[in-house]
Amino acid sequence: MTLNIGWIGCGRHASQMLLPQLVREDVRIAAVCDIDTRRAADVARQYGVGAVFSDARDLLAHPGIDAVGLAIGPAAHLEIGKAALERGLPVFMEKPPGASHQDALRLSEASQKAGKPLVVGFMKRFSAGNRIAKAVIERDFGSALGFYGSYMTAPTYFQGNADYTGFLLHHCVHYMDLPAHLVGPIASMQPRVMEKEPGKILLHIAIGFENGAIGTLVMGTIQSRGTPMEFVQVMGDHRRVEVDNIIGVTYYRDPPFKADNPEASLVDGEDTMSWRPNFTAAANEDFKGYHALLKETVAAFRGERHSAPLIEEGVTAMRWLETVRASLPG
Repeated sequence: MTLNIGWIGCGRHASQMLLPQLVREDVRIAAVCDIDTRRAADVARQYGVGAVFSDARDLLAHPGIDAVGLAIGPAAHLEIGKAALERGLPVFMEKPPGASHQDALRLSEASQKAGKPLVVGFMKRFSAGNRIAKAVIERDFGSALGFYGSYMTAPTYFQGNADYTGFLLHHCVHYMDLPAHLVGPIASMQPRVMEKEPGKILLHIAIGFENGAIGTLVMGTIQSRGTPMEFVQVMGDHRRVEVDNIIGVTYYRDPPFKADNPEASLVDGEDTMSWRPNFTAAANEDFKGYHALLKETVAAFRGERHSAPLIEEGVTAMRWLETVRASLPG
């Protein structure tokens, strides 16, 4: 049965990244809403939507809605997310799930009370590179021993205002979730911070995992967004898997030295493996992971088996984000 989705928030991210992937599934965009009526009208035209609203509560009252998607920013996620759940509607919510850990807790309570899923948009889990790495770790590692991640950006969030809230909520929150997804639940975080000048910040975060693994996470606003900005490495015993800029995967194992062996070759099961997507193919490689995330979201909405990240995992991510926030100046 086709699901009728009410979508709230029609900005560029929703119209160009989320909705094109969502409509690949058996769904219909039944109603859209944005406080900017022009943006809502543009999305309605693109997706053949007849019901257009400027007030989210009017959309929630629209008959025939089976589920709701939100891409409206953290400040409004709590109020509108709760209102949707109270109407008995499953919710997809772009990260972050609210503006604080407390907001996420309240959304989790609302989801539990309604008995409806609230899916959080942690798409990093679903990028092709990270999915391959996760499968390698689960198949071959036994237990991960170490994690290193680097996720940089430029000081474009601030425009002269060194309030780091946007940097934390829109950028850092991804890596409050991904290390735990790859390695296991996080037990501790110890941030160190260097601020070159207001708006230009570097974070080094020591991570302890419940399974005994340790890690380092580097984030900051001192690199250009025009350069590769993301790298992940997970180490096991005599093996490691690396994901470079989310689209390159390299799996290192324990090969013998080959320089002095005239018969040396490449041996399956011990030499390095690598993967890069084929960008010349017409097929959508979904390297950023939005389609895979939304496919799992639709399964969650239908009550089917799924791997979508739910609000409970958002609560955990927001808890660790508060730890990082407490270390920042200002």
